[in-house]
Amino acid sequence: MKNEINISKRKKEIAEEVIKDFQKRAQERKSFDTIWQININFLMGNQFCDVGYGGSVEEKDKQYFWQEREVFNHIAPIYDIRLAKLAKIKQQVNVIPATNDERDNQTAKVSRKILNSVESKLAVPAKVNQAIKWSEICGTSFYKINWNPSAGQLVGLDDKGLEIRSGEIDISVCNPFEIYPNSSTCESIEDCQSIIHARAYTVSKIKELYNIDVAAEKVNIFALDNVSSGIGGLGFSGTMPKVVETQKDDSALVIERYVRPNKEYPNGRLTIVAGGVLVYDDELPYFCGEDGKRDLPFVRQASIEQPGCFWGTSVVERLIPVQRAYNAVKNRKHEFINRLSLGVLSVEDGSVDLDNLEDEGLCPGKILVYRQGANEPKYLEGETIPNCFIDEEKRLMEEFFKIGGISETLGTEYVSANLSGTALELLIGQDEIRLNSTIESIKSCYREISKRILRLYKQYATFPRIARIVGDNGQVEMFYFTTNDISSDDVIIETQNDIGQSVAQRREMVFNLLSNGVLADENGNLSGKMKYKILDMLGMGIWENAQDLSELHVKSAGNENLKMLDGVVVKVREIDDHELHINEHIAFMLGVDYEKIREKNPRIEEIFLSHIREHKSNIKEK
Repeated sequence: MKNEINISKRKKEIAEEVIKDFQKRAQERKSFDTIWQININFLMGNQFCDVGYGGSVEEKDKQYFWQEREVFNHIAPIYDIRLAKLAKIKQQVNVIPATNDERDNQTAKVSRKILNSVESKLAVPAKVNQAIKWSEICGTSFYKINWNPSAGQLVGLDDKGLEIRSGEIDISVCNPFEIYPNSSTCESIEDCQSIIHARAYTVSKIKELYNIDVAAEKVNIFALDNVSSGIGGLGFSGTMPKVVETQKDDSALVIERYVRPNKEYPNGRLTIVAGGVLVYDDELPYFCGEDGKRDLPFVRQASIEQPGCFWGTSVVERLIPVQRAYNAVKNRKHEFINRLSLGVLSVEDGSVDLDNLEDEGLCPGKILVYRQGANEPKYLEGETIPNCFIDEEKRLMEEFFKIGGISETLGTEYVSANLSGTALELLIGQDEIRLNSTIESIKSCYREISKRILRLYKQYATFPRIARIVGDNGQVEMFYFTTNDISSDDVIIETQNDIGQSVAQRREMVFNLLSNGVLADENGNLSGKMKYKILDMLGMGIWENAQDLSELHVKSAGNENLKMLDGVVVKVREIDDHELHINEHIAFMLGVDYEKIREKNPRIEEIFLSHIREHKSNIKEK
């Protein structure tokens, strides 16, 4: 009994210590929270807010009733353009074999298939785009890669009749509001000794995840609201969406603290507190680090790195001063126009009924009665709009494009009228250079995610698992793998940069290659395989059934190559496309893998040559 009391007391102490650590980190990070909240507000159009007393975001009211307070949002379209450009970058992963051994070459191919399967199954490109959105707004976003034992294929039932599943990779995107490092001066996750991931869950979700009942508490969250104070112009008002801090009543905070392996905790430590109750306290469960070591399950992505800081900065943050100045110039310009159009009356005291004049003004057809002997009301002479308004507006627009990292000339008529194709390519190249740091961060994250996927499968895929790959032409390939089929996690990224290349441009390139005879053989003819590849490059791989049949023959020849490598004599079938098969067999025999195996087993050479002769014999008979 006493031992149980001590255990309960110890659990309570650990939970309190984790909560205090979380509160301390949240207080240290509060200034960054304010910056991110202002960034989101400016992106959504609520651009008359600022940091008030105590570090909270406050709305600024009009100083005068006639004051123009319209929002001319240029941050949102620049943000949209950057997202569209970054989304066109397609990441293609490749796995380098651990050694030159044939077995490692085969496992590297299996690893590539595993990554392609996970990419399709978990919609990894969509998650990458989601992370890009957060990093472009707040400067930083995170991926959390862990193992979900309740997902995957159904293996069986336990003693209680509950489902037992094989488990599956779980990739989630974490916004920066959820991540709390031990210090904001760390420049990367590798420099952090520990990271807290805190998120609000409903009490029912906590019951489902940890099988405990916790009391609902008020949890602070960010939500959308509308603001109308001070928005609009003379005689009208408007509303703008804004992000405010509010509370949820049916939820509780789940705090996960991940500690990197150190002298005190050689295998690291993971502590989870849900609703103030300790639900887990043990070593780090995932061998996702280099050389099979335990590590933190997070990957960090930054839009623009800040030296000496864990948090990156964003283009939105840099554009805010320019956006404030632009709104001020446009609104002052409109106030000047209002004075020109409405006019400013000069009235002698006591000469007219001021109440009537204020309500109706000098409307057309109005009978103006003024005191005999007094001076009649008159408009003050107006001035033209100063050129300084127009000049400043142009300068600010140029600053938008320079800071935003996009070219202002690409959307104007000046391009088609005065720029050559070479000049356009140079402008597109400049845009790519401006986005290069962001692109490199995305590539680095994609590579690290791929490595962690392979490491987690290496740890958990202890029995055969089935996966599938769906090609661009709809062809489905099924394959099995186990932990023994993963021998390397040396992943490289082959980036296909489509920033300055449209679908029409890619198709034009293919047509140019065709017209110049680059894709034809020495006789000027296109092989069946090349026709299939051309249709595939044009995005029409599934339109022609004959080309789908060609792909099936190519895959069939590839399977025959693997069988003949094992010494199996494969008979030629009447339904084979003999030319395609011959080309695939010869191409395989000219490869490095074949040469290494032939040196060990010279008999394989005769098996391949005999098979090719049989194909040629069938061609002669026809």
